[in-house]
Amino acid sequence: MASSGLIAIAAAIAIAVSTLGPAIAQGITAGKAMDAIARQPEAAGNIRSTLIVALGMIEALTIYGLLIAFMLVSKV
Repeated sequence: MASSGLIAIAAAIAIAVSTLGPAIAQGITAGKAMDAIARQPEAAGNIRSTLIVALGMIEALTIYGLLIAFMLVSKV
């Protein structure tokens, strides 16, 4: 059986990793979307709706990491 300290560290690492990747991805995605809107303002509606769906899917990765951290913390 793992010690509670190791489980707490694993939960912290799960949150850190699952937040870092999607944060970078969201920044890049939003930047590219703003660039696309600046190049073609008439397509802003389509770009915006696609951006919202993409950001929602990226955010799901963070929620999965949070779920794993909660599962680990419940074992402490």
